[in-house]
Amino acid sequence: MTNTLDAVRTVLIESLELQQRPEDLREDTVLFGSLPELDSFGVVQLVTSLEDRFDIRVDDDEFGADIFETVGTLTEFVDAKLAVA
Repeated sequence: MTNTLDAVRTVLIESLELQQRPEDLREDTVLFGSLPELDSFGVVQLVTSLEDRFDIRVDDDEFGADIFETVGTLTEFVDAKLAVA
């Protein structure tokens, strides 16, 4: 998961134009509700960036606040998508 975690942190920082460093985003870092950049537009931008970076497809019915709860939950979601790809 470390490689995925590092890549997810990079995608978060780049797609949302965050000022944090990758090491500032730990697995338990809360995303949804604590990052003003993660609004409805930010979610779409983030998902598009994740799809491009990891060559995955996120279906509309998979969108839910639970996958954006923390950096860890987002990383677990990406790992699960990669496992079935």
